[in-house]
Amino acid sequence: MIAVSIEDLWVKLGRRTVLEAINLEVEERDFIGLIGPNGGGKSTLLRAILGLIRPTQGIITVFGQRPAAARRSVGYLPQRNLFDSGFPATALDVVLMGRYGGLGLMKRAGPADKEAAYDALMMVDMAEKASREIGALSGGEQQRVFLARALVSRPRLLLLDEPITGIDASGQGEIYDLFRRLNREMAIIMVSHDLSAISTYVEKIACLSRRLYYHGSRELSAEDLIDAYGCPVDMIAHGVPHRVLREHD
Repeated sequence: MIAVSIEDLWVKLGRRTVLEAINLEVEERDFIGLIGPNGGGKSTLLRAILGLIRPTQGIITVFGQRPAAARRSVGYLPQRNLFDSGFPATALDVVLMGRYGGLGLMKRAGPADKEAAYDALMMVDMAEKASREIGALSGGEQQRVFLARALVSRPRLLLLDEPITGIDASGQGEIYDLFRRLNREMAIIMVSHDLSAISTYVEKIACLSRRLYYHGSRELSAEDLIDAYGCPVDMIAHGVPHRVLREHD
């Protein structure tokens, strides 16, 4: 089944064209790494898939539905989670926030919701920290809790926007291994600037710089990368970065 279908997508923010003529199909259990320069539209594309941004032109469907209608089937980990580190919320409380959208107006979380939140913490190996205040956790532990919040609705598609920001090098491999395990049950689109990690862990690679460069594989051509970045970068091929483009003049 097709998880995401995008046809001739254009997005303009004010007078600026952010996304241009995007076409993409994401299949169930795809793991796509999305790379590209800053300002290239990567976060905008994720928000369009979520239905948070209305396209200027084109069609997006998520599991055959409009994005807003399919939102409960999508988990989203935004680029940065800004919160008051002194706010008296436990890890379990934070994960429960991911259930509120399905509870309806004025309804409170019940035993089933708390069980789902605890299960989500177990998925990210944080169940033993369920009662700890979020501000007392390390950066890597906090990111796992925010990931659990994205997973608590049991999504079929997971959108990750720079998910290892603030995590030290020793914890990054564990997080990527966790994503690979989650990919057995859901499709994943992950935005990252970490080219070496992208080439190691994901199944397919796309490059976005207003236009999308994507061939449904782990390889991108030299022409794709120079068009997207406008300067020499390491090309990703078979999980190994190779210098393939000319140096700056």
